[in-house]
Amino acid sequence: MLDLTKLAQQMQGISHHLTLEATAARQRLERAEQLLEQANQNQAALIDQQHLWRDRLTFTAAEPIEPLNLRQRIAIAPPNHTVLATDGSQIAPSHHEIAYCYLINVGCVILHYGQNRHPLLDNVPEIFYRPEDLYVSRQWGIRTEEWMGYRRTVSEAIVLAELGQRVKGEMGEVREIGTVGKSRKTRKPSSSSLSPSPSPSPSPTLAMVDGSLIYWFLESLPNEARDRILLPILEAWEQLRMAQIPLVGYLSASRSGEALNFLRLQACAYEQRDCSTHCADRGDQAPCQVFEPLKDVTLWATQLEPGQRSPFWRSSASILDLYSHHRVYFCYLHVGTEIARIEVPAWVAEDPALLDTALSLSLAQVQKGYGYPVALAEAHNQAVVRGGDRTRFFALLEQQMIRAGLQNVGISYKEARKRGSIA
Repeated sequence: MLDLTKLAQQMQGISHHLTLEATAARQRLERAEQLLEQANQNQAALIDQQHLWRDRLTFTAAEPIEPLNLRQRIAIAPPNHTVLATDGSQIAPSHHEIAYCYLINVGCVILHYGQNRHPLLDNVPEIFYRPEDLYVSRQWGIRTEEWMGYRRTVSEAIVLAELGQRVKGEMGEVREIGTVGKSRKTRKPSSSSLSPSPSPSPSPTLAMVDGSLIYWFLESLPNEARDRILLPILEAWEQLRMAQIPLVGYLSASRSGEALNFLRLQACAYEQRDCSTHCADRGDQAPCQVFEPLKDVTLWATQLEPGQRSPFWRSSASILDLYSHHRVYFCYLHVGTEIARIEVPAWVAEDPALLDTALSLSLAQVQKGYGYPVALAEAHNQAVVRGGDRTRFFALLEQQMIRAGLQNVGISYKEARKRGSIA
């Protein structure tokens, strides 16, 4: 139990600290606004400098592909449209449980607007228990718990692509959702299908995921491990591209500073933007570090009105060199309640029709969800594994183990003692 009396003694100086920090934050923001105005006048030269010295920069700076002073209002979404979304949750493996395994549950949502069609609200659970699932990552020094999170990302992308194929009616038969990472066969519609086979619809369709499309964690993985995660994801995105369904990664409360890092080129005190030579030993004290730890969303909150977006930027994350035509672009969108970061693949950013669809439907989703996309919220609700679900899962697993003739089925003494504490 938390001792609030002891905690209160440590909070006596927090108000003074926060006051000083708020003053410093305002000063950093004012400096960033000045640099943004200056960079707007010098944008072409800064981009040339960025290309010239890219391999000598010690920070990742996104490249603006539109004028920095662009403030574009998002069009109203058409009344007839469809939104797809997936989100995942899991039960992590534990040596204290009755069996060492893990479960990934992907919530999948299809919402139709203005079409008099039933929505799809469902989830796709998958259990991993074979040695090749549990221990394959150890050869690369990756813990099973980490690998489970990576596999969840793959499952979310695959199921999203399957939803897109169903909605577009590209197949004459119903494709079963839930055969994640396995051989997929078609079957005739039945009462157990997740939804009836849809007819092709001309209405705009959007596919959404919660979080970034840039998988930064892949940069540190060995090539073989990285390919097992990234290639299936890119294959799923390719299916969405072929179906002409724009993909959006929606980031609420983004902590990215990629766009602000471009302004560091303007703040640089040297004619040659060579960080390795001039500032290698300065770290956070470099002359261009005039607004750290300010984030992009803080700056754009002062620049945008509700319903407006910032210019688009091309991310310079090194992992994106492996994305091919799925390289990620992003902008900042004032959704009314916050500044959201909207990420799209290159094939969406370069197609005006797909981009307009992505932005207008994303904004409509936030408005319908009272501050957060309703499709993503529902996908999360479908995916989340609550305490009761976990208990029922292990109870079902215990029944199967006993039925198979296994002996001494039960949790560890440590886990049993923790659950039965007398404190």
